[in-house]
Amino acid sequence: MKRKTIDIITLGCSKNLVDSEHLMRQLEEAGFHVTHDAECPKGEIAVINTCGFIGDAKEESINMILEFAQAKEEGELEKLYVMGCLSERYLKELAIEIPQVDKFYGKFNWKELLQDLGKAYHEELHIERTLTTPQHYAYLKISEGCDRKCSYCAIPIITGRHVSRPMEEILDEVKYLVARGVKEFQVIAQELTYYGVDLYKRQMLPQLIEKISEIPGVEWIRLHYAYPAHFPMDLFRVMRERPNVCKYMDIALQHISDNMLEKMRRHVTKEDTYRLIEKFREEVPGIHLRTTLMVGHPGETEADFEELKEFVRKVRFDRMGAFAYSEEEGTYAAAHYEDSIPQEVKQARLDELMSIQQGISAELSAAKVGRQMKVIIDRLEGDYYIGRTEFDSPEVDPEVLIECGDESLEIGGFYQVEIINSDDFDLFGRII
Repeated sequence: MKRKTIDIITLGCSKNLVDSEHLMRQLEEAGFHVTHDAECPKGEIAVINTCGFIGDAKEESINMILEFAQAKEEGELEKLYVMGCLSERYLKELAIEIPQVDKFYGKFNWKELLQDLGKAYHEELHIERTLTTPQHYAYLKISEGCDRKCSYCAIPIITGRHVSRPMEEILDEVKYLVARGVKEFQVIAQELTYYGVDLYKRQMLPQLIEKISEIPGVEWIRLHYAYPAHFPMDLFRVMRERPNVCKYMDIALQHISDNMLEKMRRHVTKEDTYRLIEKFREEVPGIHLRTTLMVGHPGETEADFEELKEFVRKVRFDRMGAFAYSEEEGTYAAAHYEDSIPQEVKQARLDELMSIQQGISAELSAAKVGRQMKVIIDRLEGDYYIGRTEFDSPEVDPEVLIECGDESLEIGGFYQVEIINSDDFDLFGRII
Protein backbone atom coordinates (compact mmCIF):
# COMPACT_ATOMS: atom_id res chain seq x y z
CA MET A 1 0.00 0.00 0.00
CA LYS A 2 1.55 3.28 -1.13
CA ARG A 3 1.01 6.31 1.08
CA LYS A 4 -0.40 9.44 -0.55
CA THR A 5 -1.44 7.33 -3.55
CA ILE A 6 -5.04 7.39 -4.79
CA ASP A 7 -6.42 4.94 -7.36
CA ILE A 8 -9.27 6.29 -9.49
CA ILE A 9 -11.48 3.74 -11.25
CA THR A 10 -13.85 5.09 -13.91
CA LEU A 11 -16.86 3.12 -15.13
CA GLY A 12 -19.36 4.06 -17.81
CA CYS A 13 -19.17 6.77 -20.43
CA SER A 14 -16.64 9.36 -21.54
CA LYS A 15 -18.59 12.05 -19.65
CA ASN A 16 -17.66 10.24 -16.43
CA LEU A 17 -14.07 10.05 -17.63
CA VAL A 18 -13.91 13.84 -17.93
CA ASP A 19 -15.11 14.18 -14.31
CA SER A 20 -12.39 11.75 -13.19
CA GLU A 21 -9.75 13.73 -15.08
CA HIS A 22 -10.78 16.98 -13.37
CA LEU A 23 -10.70 15.26 -9.97
CA MET A 24 -7.27 13.78 -10.70
CA ARG A 25 -5.83 17.22 -11.48
CA GLN A 26 -7.17 18.58 -8.18
CA LEU A 27 -5.80 15.62 -6.22
CA GLU A 28 -2.37 16.01 -7.81
CA GLU A 29 -2.37 19.69 -6.91
CA ALA A 30 -3.16 18.61 -3.34
CA GLY A 31 0.00 16.49 -3.29
CA PHE A 32 -1.33 13.01 -4.06
CA HIS A 33 0.09 10.54 -6.55
CA VAL A 34 -2.90 9.42 -8.66
CA THR A 35 -3.29 6.36 -10.87
CA HIS A 36 -6.21 5.69 -13.19
CA ASP A 37 -7.74 2.25 -13.89
CA ALA A 38 -4.55 0.53 -12.70
CA GLU A 39 -4.54 -3.23 -13.28
CA CYS A 40 -3.41 -3.79 -9.70
CA PRO A 41 -4.46 -0.79 -7.55
CA LYS A 42 -2.02 -0.36 -4.68
CA GLY A 43 -2.90 3.04 -3.20
CA GLU A 44 -4.11 3.67 0.33
CA ILE A 45 -7.24 5.35 -1.04
CA ALA A 46 -9.55 4.29 -3.88
CA VAL A 47 -12.24 6.37 -5.62
CA ILE A 48 -14.76 4.58 -7.86
CA ASN A 49 -16.62 6.76 -10.36
CA THR A 50 -19.77 4.76 -11.11
CA CYS A 51 -22.27 4.41 -13.94
CA GLY A 52 -26.00 3.94 -13.33
CA PHE A 53 -27.43 4.04 -16.85
CA ILE A 54 -28.78 0.51 -17.43
CA GLY A 55 -28.87 -2.81 -15.59
CA ASP A 56 -25.54 -4.16 -16.85
CA ALA A 57 -23.72 -0.92 -16.00
CA LYS A 58 -25.23 -0.81 -12.52
CA GLU A 59 -24.21 -4.41 -11.92
CA GLU A 60 -20.64 -3.68 -13.02
CA SER A 61 -20.47 -0.69 -10.67
CA ILE A 62 -21.84 -2.66 -7.70
CA ASN A 63 -19.40 -5.51 -8.32
CA MET A 64 -16.49 -3.10 -8.47
CA ILE A 65 -17.52 -1.43 -5.19
CA LEU A 66 -17.87 -4.84 -3.50
CA GLU A 67 -14.46 -5.92 -4.76
CA PHE A 68 -12.80 -2.85 -3.24
CA ALA A 69 -14.89 -3.14 -0.07
CA GLN A 70 -13.46 -6.66 0.34
CA ALA A 71 -9.92 -5.32 -0.18
CA LYS A 72 -10.57 -2.73 2.53
CA GLU A 73 -11.81 -5.38 4.95
CA GLU A 74 -8.63 -7.38 4.28
CA GLY A 75 -6.47 -4.36 5.12
CA GLU A 76 -5.29 -3.71 1.56
CA LEU A 77 -6.98 -0.32 1.49
CA GLU A 78 -7.48 2.40 4.07
CA LYS A 79 -10.22 4.53 2.54
CA LEU A 80 -12.87 3.84 -0.11
CA TYR A 81 -14.97 6.55 -1.73
CA VAL A 82 -17.67 6.22 -4.40
CA MET A 83 -19.00 8.96 -6.72
CA GLY A 84 -20.84 9.27 -10.02
CA CYS A 85 -24.20 8.34 -11.49
CA LEU A 86 -24.98 5.21 -9.47
CA SER A 87 -24.39 6.92 -6.14
CA GLU A 88 -26.24 10.04 -7.34
CA ARG A 89 -29.27 7.84 -7.87
CA TYR A 90 -29.04 5.40 -4.95
CA LEU A 91 -26.91 7.23 -2.39
CA LYS A 92 -28.93 6.40 0.73
CA GLU A 93 -29.53 2.77 -0.21
CA LEU A 94 -25.87 2.18 -1.06
CA ALA A 95 -24.66 3.73 2.19
CA ILE A 96 -26.83 1.25 4.11
CA GLU A 97 -26.01 -1.78 1.94
CA ILE A 98 -22.23 -1.27 1.69
CA PRO A 99 -21.06 0.31 4.96
CA GLN A 100 -17.39 -0.42 4.14
CA VAL A 101 -17.47 2.64 1.83
CA ASP A 102 -16.26 5.66 3.79
CA LYS A 103 -18.50 8.04 1.88
CA PHE A 104 -20.74 8.14 -1.19
CA TYR A 105 -20.90 11.29 -3.33
CA GLY A 106 -23.27 12.09 -6.16
CA LYS A 107 -22.31 13.10 -9.67
CA PHE A 108 -21.91 16.79 -8.95
CA ASN A 109 -20.67 17.12 -5.37
CA TRP A 110 -17.34 15.30 -5.78
CA LYS A 111 -15.53 18.48 -4.69
CA GLU A 112 -16.55 17.53 -1.13
CA LEU A 113 -14.18 14.58 -1.45
CA LEU A 114 -11.27 17.01 -1.41
CA GLN A 115 -12.60 18.65 1.74
CA ASP A 116 -13.01 15.24 3.38
CA LEU A 117 -9.35 14.56 2.61
CA GLY A 118 -8.47 17.85 4.28
CA LYS A 119 -7.69 19.58 0.97
CA ALA A 120 -9.10 22.64 -0.78
CA TYR A 121 -10.66 22.77 -4.25
CA HIS A 122 -8.58 25.07 -6.46
CA GLU A 123 -11.10 27.11 -8.44
CA GLU A 124 -8.33 28.55 -10.65
CA LEU A 125 -7.73 25.01 -12.01
CA HIS A 126 -11.37 24.40 -12.98
CA ILE A 127 -10.58 23.88 -16.70
CA GLU A 128 -7.46 21.81 -16.05
CA ARG A 129 -7.41 18.02 -16.29
CA THR A 130 -5.01 15.12 -16.03
CA LEU A 131 -5.62 13.27 -19.28
CA THR A 132 -6.18 9.52 -19.08
CA THR A 133 -6.40 9.23 -22.87
CA PRO A 134 -3.35 9.30 -25.15
CA GLN A 135 -1.99 12.86 -25.15
CA HIS A 136 -3.15 13.61 -28.70
CA TYR A 137 -6.90 13.37 -28.10
CA ALA A 138 -9.35 14.36 -25.40
CA TYR A 139 -13.07 14.37 -24.66
CA LEU A 140 -14.65 17.81 -24.38
CA LYS A 141 -17.86 17.95 -22.35
CA ILE A 142 -19.97 20.98 -23.27
CA SER A 143 -23.02 20.44 -21.06
CA GLU A 144 -24.56 18.32 -18.32
CA GLY A 145 -28.00 16.85 -17.96
CA CYS A 146 -30.87 16.49 -20.41
CA ASP A 147 -34.28 18.08 -20.91
CA ARG A 148 -35.56 15.27 -23.13
CA LYS A 149 -37.98 12.88 -21.49
CA CYS A 150 -37.57 9.70 -23.51
CA SER A 151 -39.69 6.93 -22.02
CA TYR A 152 -36.88 4.47 -21.25
CA CYS A 153 -34.09 6.80 -20.12
CA ALA A 154 -33.04 7.43 -16.51
CA ILE A 155 -30.38 10.02 -17.38
CA PRO A 156 -32.59 13.09 -16.69
CA ILE A 157 -33.48 11.52 -13.31
CA ILE A 158 -29.78 11.13 -12.48
CA THR A 159 -28.26 14.29 -13.96
CA GLY A 160 -31.16 16.74 -13.89
CA ARG A 161 -31.97 19.39 -16.45
CA HIS A 162 -29.69 20.43 -19.30
CA VAL A 163 -27.00 22.91 -18.22
CA SER A 164 -24.73 24.33 -20.93
CA ARG A 165 -21.19 25.39 -20.09
CA PRO A 166 -20.38 29.01 -21.04
CA MET A 167 -18.80 29.16 -24.47
CA GLU A 168 -15.73 31.11 -23.30
CA GLU A 169 -14.99 28.51 -20.63
CA ILE A 170 -15.12 25.71 -23.22
CA LEU A 171 -12.83 27.63 -25.57
CA ASP A 172 -10.37 28.28 -22.73
CA GLU A 173 -10.31 24.55 -21.98
CA VAL A 174 -9.62 23.74 -25.63
CA LYS A 175 -6.69 26.20 -25.67
CA TYR A 176 -5.37 24.70 -22.42
CA LEU A 177 -5.52 21.18 -23.89
CA VAL A 178 -3.99 22.20 -27.24
CA ALA A 179 -1.05 23.71 -25.34
CA ARG A 180 -0.52 20.23 -23.83
CA GLY A 181 -0.46 18.44 -27.15
CA VAL A 182 -4.11 17.59 -27.81
CA LYS A 183 -4.93 17.67 -31.53
CA GLU A 184 -8.27 15.88 -31.65
CA PHE A 185 -11.42 16.67 -29.68
CA GLN A 186 -14.40 14.38 -29.16
CA VAL A 187 -17.16 16.88 -28.32
CA ILE A 188 -19.60 15.16 -25.96
CA ALA A 189 -22.82 15.84 -24.06
CA GLN A 190 -25.90 13.90 -23.14
CA GLU A 191 -27.60 15.89 -25.89
CA LEU A 192 -25.32 18.05 -28.05
CA THR A 193 -27.95 19.79 -30.15
CA TYR A 194 -29.61 21.48 -27.14
CA TYR A 195 -26.37 23.32 -26.35
CA GLY A 196 -26.94 27.00 -25.60
CA VAL A 197 -30.72 27.00 -25.26
CA ASP A 198 -30.56 27.57 -21.49
CA LEU A 199 -27.71 30.11 -21.55
CA TYR A 200 -28.24 31.97 -24.82
CA LYS A 201 -31.94 31.23 -25.51
CA ARG A 202 -31.14 29.50 -28.79
CA GLN A 203 -29.23 26.51 -30.12
CA MET A 204 -25.56 27.51 -30.30
CA LEU A 205 -23.80 24.28 -31.27
CA PRO A 206 -22.89 25.48 -34.81
CA GLN A 207 -21.36 28.69 -33.42
CA LEU A 208 -19.46 26.81 -30.72
CA ILE A 209 -17.99 24.28 -33.17
CA GLU A 210 -17.03 27.08 -35.55
CA LYS A 211 -15.16 28.89 -32.76
CA ILE A 212 -13.38 25.71 -31.64
CA SER A 213 -12.35 25.05 -35.25
CA GLU A 214 -10.65 28.47 -35.38
CA ILE A 215 -8.27 27.68 -32.50
CA PRO A 216 -4.76 26.98 -33.88
CA GLY A 217 -3.68 23.40 -33.23
CA VAL A 218 -7.17 21.88 -33.35
CA GLU A 219 -6.86 19.34 -36.16
CA TRP A 220 -9.96 17.19 -35.71
CA ILE A 221 -13.33 17.86 -34.04
CA ARG A 222 -15.80 14.99 -33.78
CA LEU A 223 -19.40 15.24 -32.55
CA HIS A 224 -21.11 12.74 -30.27
CA TYR A 225 -24.68 12.24 -29.08
CA ALA A 226 -26.96 14.45 -31.14
CA TYR A 227 -30.75 14.26 -30.99
CA PRO A 228 -32.87 14.08 -34.18
CA ALA A 229 -35.69 16.45 -33.18
CA HIS A 230 -35.04 20.15 -33.90
CA PHE A 231 -31.58 19.50 -35.31
CA PRO A 232 -29.61 22.78 -35.80
CA MET A 233 -29.37 22.87 -39.59
CA ASP A 234 -26.55 25.45 -39.69
CA LEU A 235 -24.26 22.72 -38.37
CA PHE A 236 -24.27 21.21 -41.88
CA ARG A 237 -22.58 24.35 -43.22
CA VAL A 238 -19.94 24.27 -40.48
CA MET A 239 -19.17 20.59 -41.14
CA ARG A 240 -18.96 21.21 -44.87
CA GLU A 241 -16.82 24.36 -44.72
CA ARG A 242 -14.41 23.60 -41.87
CA PRO A 243 -11.78 21.01 -42.82
CA ASN A 244 -10.97 20.22 -39.18
CA VAL A 245 -14.60 19.37 -38.35
CA CYS A 246 -14.81 15.65 -39.08
CA LYS A 247 -17.52 14.49 -41.43
CA TYR A 248 -18.92 12.32 -38.68
CA MET A 249 -22.10 12.49 -36.65
CA ASP A 250 -23.14 10.31 -33.74
CA ILE A 251 -26.92 10.60 -33.56
CA ALA A 252 -28.98 8.12 -31.50
CA LEU A 253 -32.16 7.34 -33.45
CA GLN A 254 -33.39 4.37 -31.32
CA HIS A 255 -36.12 3.21 -33.75
CA ILE A 256 -37.91 3.96 -37.01
CA SER A 257 -41.46 2.67 -36.55
CA ASP A 258 -43.90 5.50 -35.80
CA ASN A 259 -45.56 3.26 -33.25
CA MET A 260 -42.31 2.85 -31.34
CA LEU A 261 -41.12 6.44 -31.73
CA GLU A 262 -44.37 7.59 -30.15
CA LYS A 263 -44.15 5.06 -27.31
CA MET A 264 -40.52 6.06 -26.72
CA ARG A 265 -41.56 9.76 -26.62
CA ARG A 266 -38.93 10.72 -29.18
CA HIS A 267 -40.81 13.67 -30.73
CA VAL A 268 -39.88 12.63 -34.28
CA THR A 269 -41.58 10.51 -36.92
CA LYS A 270 -40.34 7.94 -39.40
CA GLU A 271 -40.65 10.54 -42.15
CA ASP A 272 -38.69 13.13 -40.12
CA THR A 273 -35.91 10.60 -39.57
CA TYR A 274 -35.52 9.61 -43.20
CA ARG A 275 -35.59 13.27 -44.22
CA LEU A 276 -32.88 14.19 -41.70
CA ILE A 277 -30.58 11.36 -42.88
CA GLU A 278 -31.11 12.43 -46.48
CA LYS A 279 -30.27 16.03 -45.48
CA PHE A 280 -27.04 14.91 -43.76
CA ARG A 281 -25.86 13.11 -46.86
CA GLU A 282 -26.89 15.89 -49.26
CA GLU A 283 -25.39 18.75 -47.23
CA VAL A 284 -22.20 17.00 -46.07
CA PRO A 285 -20.98 14.69 -48.85
CA GLY A 286 -19.01 11.74 -47.50
CA ILE A 287 -20.37 12.06 -43.96
CA HIS A 288 -20.24 8.91 -41.81
CA LEU A 289 -23.24 8.40 -39.54
CA ARG A 290 -23.09 6.50 -36.25
CA THR A 291 -26.34 5.61 -34.53
CA THR A 292 -27.69 3.57 -31.64
CA LEU A 293 -30.90 1.53 -31.89
CA MET A 294 -33.03 -0.19 -29.28
CA VAL A 295 -34.93 -3.46 -29.50
CA GLY A 296 -37.49 -4.91 -27.12
CA HIS A 297 -39.01 -1.67 -25.81
CA PRO A 298 -42.51 -2.38 -24.45
CA GLY A 299 -44.99 -2.53 -27.28
CA GLU A 300 -42.48 -3.45 -30.00
CA THR A 301 -44.29 -5.87 -32.31
CA GLU A 302 -42.78 -8.20 -34.90
CA ALA A 303 -43.96 -5.72 -37.53
CA ASP A 304 -42.13 -2.88 -35.74
CA PHE A 305 -38.96 -4.97 -35.62
CA GLU A 306 -39.25 -5.87 -39.32
CA GLU A 307 -39.52 -2.14 -40.04
CA LEU A 308 -36.37 -1.53 -38.00
CA LYS A 309 -34.44 -4.21 -39.90
CA GLU A 310 -35.56 -2.71 -43.21
CA PHE A 311 -34.41 0.72 -41.98
CA VAL A 312 -30.91 -0.60 -41.20
CA ARG A 313 -30.68 -2.34 -44.59
CA LYS A 314 -31.89 0.74 -46.45
CA VAL A 315 -29.89 3.47 -44.70
CA ARG A 316 -26.65 1.46 -44.38
CA PHE A 317 -25.20 3.21 -41.35
CA ASP A 318 -21.43 3.52 -41.35
CA ARG A 319 -21.35 2.75 -37.62
CA MET A 320 -24.17 1.27 -35.55
CA GLY A 321 -24.63 0.00 -32.03
CA ALA A 322 -27.76 -1.54 -30.54
CA PHE A 323 -29.01 -2.64 -27.14
CA ALA A 324 -31.98 -4.38 -25.63
CA TYR A 325 -34.49 -2.46 -23.51
CA SER A 326 -33.82 -2.58 -19.78
CA GLU A 327 -36.54 -1.29 -17.47
CA GLU A 328 -35.30 1.56 -15.29
CA GLU A 329 -37.28 2.55 -12.20
CA GLY A 330 -38.58 6.09 -12.22
CA THR A 331 -38.87 6.32 -15.99
CA TYR A 332 -42.08 6.89 -17.94
CA ALA A 333 -41.85 3.39 -19.44
CA ALA A 334 -41.51 1.73 -16.03
CA ALA A 335 -44.58 3.59 -14.78
CA HIS A 336 -46.80 3.21 -17.84
CA TYR A 337 -45.76 0.08 -19.77
CA GLU A 338 -45.39 -3.57 -18.95
CA ASP A 339 -41.96 -4.99 -19.76
CA SER A 340 -43.61 -7.98 -21.39
CA ILE A 341 -41.20 -8.94 -24.19
CA PRO A 342 -39.22 -11.99 -23.00
CA GLN A 343 -35.48 -11.53 -22.58
CA GLU A 344 -34.72 -14.27 -25.11
CA VAL A 345 -36.84 -12.44 -27.72
CA LYS A 346 -35.00 -9.18 -27.01
CA GLN A 347 -31.64 -10.95 -27.36
CA ALA A 348 -32.67 -12.70 -30.60
CA ARG A 349 -33.76 -9.37 -32.10
CA LEU A 350 -30.53 -7.72 -30.97
CA ASP A 351 -28.42 -10.51 -32.50
CA GLU A 352 -30.34 -10.36 -35.77
CA LEU A 353 -30.01 -6.60 -36.06
CA MET A 354 -26.26 -6.66 -35.35
CA SER A 355 -25.80 -9.49 -37.85
CA ILE A 356 -27.36 -7.34 -40.57
CA GLN A 357 -25.08 -4.46 -39.60
CA GLN A 358 -21.99 -6.68 -39.62
CA GLY A 359 -22.59 -7.49 -43.28
CA ILE A 360 -23.12 -3.82 -44.12
CA SER A 361 -19.95 -2.84 -42.23
CA ALA A 362 -17.93 -5.44 -44.13
CA GLU A 363 -19.18 -4.07 -47.46
CA LEU A 364 -18.55 -0.45 -46.52
CA SER A 365 -15.04 -1.31 -45.28
CA ALA A 366 -14.24 -3.24 -48.47
CA ALA A 367 -15.30 -0.21 -50.53
CA LYS A 368 -12.47 1.78 -48.92
CA VAL A 369 -9.75 -0.55 -50.26
CA GLY A 370 -7.62 1.41 -52.72
CA ARG A 371 -8.45 4.79 -51.17
CA GLN A 372 -5.90 7.14 -49.63
CA MET A 373 -6.95 8.42 -46.21
CA LYS A 374 -5.57 10.67 -43.48
CA VAL A 375 -4.91 8.59 -40.36
CA ILE A 376 -3.92 9.51 -36.81
CA ILE A 377 -1.73 6.95 -35.00
CA ASP A 378 -3.02 5.98 -31.53
CA ARG A 379 -0.59 3.29 -30.42
CA LEU A 380 1.87 0.54 -31.30
CA GLU A 381 0.50 -2.94 -30.64
CA GLY A 382 2.50 -6.05 -31.53
CA ASP A 383 3.47 -5.87 -35.20
CA TYR A 384 1.06 -3.06 -36.03
CA TYR A 385 0.64 0.65 -35.59
CA ILE A 386 -3.03 1.24 -34.80
CA GLY A 387 -4.67 4.39 -36.15
CA ARG A 388 -8.00 5.91 -37.08
CA THR A 389 -9.48 7.97 -39.90
CA GLU A 390 -11.63 11.07 -39.36
CA PHE A 391 -14.62 8.71 -39.56
CA ASP A 392 -13.60 6.76 -36.48
CA SER A 393 -13.93 7.70 -32.83
CA PRO A 394 -11.65 6.09 -30.22
CA GLU A 395 -12.82 2.94 -28.43
CA VAL A 396 -16.08 2.50 -30.34
CA ASP A 397 -15.24 2.58 -34.06
CA PRO A 398 -13.08 0.61 -36.53
CA GLU A 399 -9.31 1.10 -36.63
CA VAL A 400 -6.62 1.12 -39.30
CA LEU A 401 -3.82 -1.42 -38.83
CA ILE A 402 -0.47 -0.54 -40.41
CA GLU A 403 2.22 -3.21 -40.34
CA CYS A 404 5.46 -2.07 -38.75
CA GLY A 405 8.18 -1.54 -41.32
CA ASP A 406 11.55 0.19 -41.34
CA GLU A 407 9.90 3.55 -40.68
CA SER A 408 8.87 4.34 -37.10
CA LEU A 409 5.65 6.33 -36.80
CA GLU A 410 4.93 9.06 -34.27
CA ILE A 411 2.12 8.29 -31.81
CA GLY A 412 -0.35 11.12 -32.33
CA GLY A 413 1.05 11.90 -35.77
CA PHE A 414 -1.02 12.19 -38.95
CA TYR A 415 -0.11 10.17 -42.03
CA GLN A 416 -1.47 9.56 -45.52
CA VAL A 417 -2.30 5.87 -45.74
CA GLU A 418 -3.38 3.70 -48.64
CA ILE A 419 -6.02 1.16 -47.61
CA ILE A 420 -4.90 -2.25 -48.90
CA ASN A 421 -7.33 -4.64 -47.19
CA SER A 422 -10.32 -4.85 -44.86
CA ASP A 423 -12.32 -7.20 -42.67
CA ASP A 424 -15.82 -6.86 -41.20
CA PHE A 425 -14.87 -3.73 -39.28
CA ASP A 426 -11.18 -2.79 -39.45
CA LEU A 427 -9.00 -1.57 -42.29
CA PHE A 428 -5.39 -2.44 -43.17
CA GLY A 429 -3.13 0.14 -44.70
CA ARG A 430 0.38 1.18 -45.66
CA ILE A 431 2.08 4.57 -45.39
CA ILE A 432 2.30 6.42 -48.69
